[in-house]
Amino acid sequence: MKYLQFILLLSAIFIAGSFSEASAQYGEKNSKQAENTPTASPADVRVHEIERKAYKQLIKLPFYGVFDHIAFKVDDDTVTLLGKVAVARNKKDAERAVKRIAGVKRVVNQIELLPPSTFDNRIRLRTLRTLARSGLFRYFQEPNPSVRIIVDGGRLALEGQVANRGDFNLMNVLANGISDVFSVKNNLIVENGGAR
Repeated sequence: MKYLQFILLLSAIFIAGSFSEASAQYGEKNSKQAENTPTASPADVRVHEIERKAYKQLIKLPFYGVFDHIAFKVDDDTVTLLGKVAVARNKKDAERAVKRIAGVKRVVNQIELLPPSTFDNRIRLRTLRTLARSGLFRYFQEPNPSVRIIVDGGRLALEGQVANRGDFNLMNVLANGISDVFSVKNNLIVENGGAR
């Protein structure tokens, strides 16, 4: 019986020693990894926060719809607005919204205002109807459609993102079949497939 207790005691000491050595090695390994892991600089964190807030502000614009596309880039405390809008008000509203973000000191507004055109309006509506009727309606649902239809002088551009390569290809084929369109530029990004 004493022999069995002695074996159990030795086993317990051995196991406890192994755990303390393993945890010391684990702690050493993690501290070395923490030293080697690059941390984001305060400037990077600030830029990321401005990007996040700018995106939230832009998608909340009251007249920002499926026929408008606004993009932006952040360089330190300067935000540059890009894109094309069919509704004139969106250009000024976007600038005002981004200027109110904490940390933004300057806004460069390079958003192009699309000229009023009955011809382009017909192409916009025809494109929306064609794509929506083909089972792609979910990409055009307001208030924040994931695909935008931009028509400028008969030239059609698709902006935004789609869920898969099949939807990307279907939109491309359908857009190229729209009558009166001079050219089609498919700038869509496939969510789970990376590049176009």
